[in-house]
Amino acid sequence: MARDLSPITKQSRREGTALHTKAHKIMVRRTAGPGQHGFNQRRKPSQYSIQLREKQKVKRLYGLLERQFARLVAEAGKTSGKSGEVLLQLLERRLDNVVYRGGLATSRRAARQLVNHGHFLLNGQTINVPSARVKPGDTIAVKPSSGKNTYFTDFDPKTAGDQPALSWLKANPKKFEITITGLPTREEAEANINEQLIVEYYSR
Repeated sequence: MARDLSPITKQSRREGTALHTKAHKIMVRRTAGPGQHGFNQRRKPSQYSIQLREKQKVKRLYGLLERQFARLVAEAGKTSGKSGEVLLQLLERRLDNVVYRGGLATSRRAARQLVNHGHFLLNGQTINVPSARVKPGDTIAVKPSSGKNTYFTDFDPKTAGDQPALSWLKANPKKFEITITGLPTREEAEANINEQLIVEYYSR
């Protein structure tokens, strides 16, 4: 499957926010955009530009390509409820995001790679599809054979970052298990997102 392999630090500078733990330090040192001249601060951004940057930021934050992201936006628009909030809920319910949120990976990129390599069981069945959507009652666990992998034998939950407690999943990083207990709320999704701008972008 196609992936965006451009440096995450460069993506972060382009979007003006840290999209990965690696990007926090460089964002402090380099506040301008990538390239020789960075952002042109003299020009006031248009509404379209603001909407585009928000869309690009969220797309890159969750590690999706344009076609995948546009498909989720279209699905959210057909679902009852506020389209923007439904979109964030669909993004949060991706398996790679759940692995990251459950503290079993240091980033969404790392979680995606672990899922791609078939290290996890979803309800007892091997799965290697990062975009698989979880639902209440689902259980995610590391395969017994993968437990011998160096990543898991050397795994320290503290290295995965301080993930906030979430009402919709119960994680046990020491046992490499996650149980889905509900659905994510808007308050539990990424805070620095203006989902309405994304809805407006695709409504043009």
